[in-house]
Formats: sequence, C-alpha cells, structure tokens
Amino acid sequence: MRSCREIETTLALPPKSGNQNITQEDMNTADSSMANSRTADEVTTNEILELEEGALRRWLSGDPSGFLEISANDVVYFDPFTERRLNGLVELTPYYEAIRGKIHADRFEILNPLVQLVGGAAILTFNFISYGGNENAMCWNCTEAYRRNDDQWRIIQTHWSFAKVK
Repeated sequence: MRSCREIETTLALPPKSGNQNITQEDMNTADSSMANSRTADEVTTNEILELEEGALRRWLSGDPSGFLEISANDVVYFDPFTERRLNGLVELTPYYEAIRGKIHADRFEILNPLVQLVGGAAILTFNFISYGGNENAMCWNCTEAYRRNDDQWRIIQTHWSFAKVK
C-alpha cells in the first residue's frame, strides 16, 4: 500500500520594530522554532493518519465502529448516498449500523494525503481507492475535519465524494 505522509511547514518571523535586519540570533530562534514546530506537526500528521487508516481498515472489514469511536458527538457527515447532511452521532450511528457487515474490500490505498493544521483543528484530505476480490477499484475523494478534544483528535466533519476514474 502506498502512503504518502508529507507536511510542509513554514515559519513567519514577527516584524521587528526599528532595525529591520534579521540577525543570526533571529535565525537561530527561527531554526529552533521550525524544528520544534515541524516535529509537533509531523507527530500530529502521523496521529491523524493512523486514526484514519485504523478506522478504514475496520470499515473495509464491515465494521463502522472505528469511525464512530473517533467521531465527536457533534460530527456532521455527507456522502453521495445521503439526501442531506447527517447531524451528530445520533444521526450518523443508525446510518452506519444499517451498512454494518455490508462493506468489504481486500485492500485499499490512501493517496495524496494532506493534513492542514489550524489552531486546535486538523483538516485531512486524500484520495481513496479500495479493491474488491475482482480488483475493481472504487475511487473516492475524502475530507475529514478533526478537532482536538482534551488529548484526543475527534472527527467533526466528514465528506466523501466519488472521484473521477482515469
């Protein structure tokens, strides 16, 4: 399975009053901040991707509980089969329970994942391909918004759409 786990980190130095020249001390501080930030960002990215991959593995073996367990109570959900947005676990749970045991795939790929961090939120976007026993591929686009609750990431928004097949 291919899995691309990359994140870009940029550092913006605050404007200096008076002398606008950047000193070596500024650069050392920036390097240190960037190293610490990159490490934290990479840890968060890996944590989000591990949550998603774990839930997808369970999903493709017929168990939607992996996603229910990492969703916040106020999660909202869209996919091509819903007539409207599903609001909260109270609506998402019966929707998932109705398809429990009906979804299976032998393998899957997460392509082009990108985790964008904004404050206490992380937005994950990726292309998803699942393969059944006859190797027919199902291709999807996915966006998941995660929110940090206490020490755990929880999904607060999910949107699945069909992807154009090449």
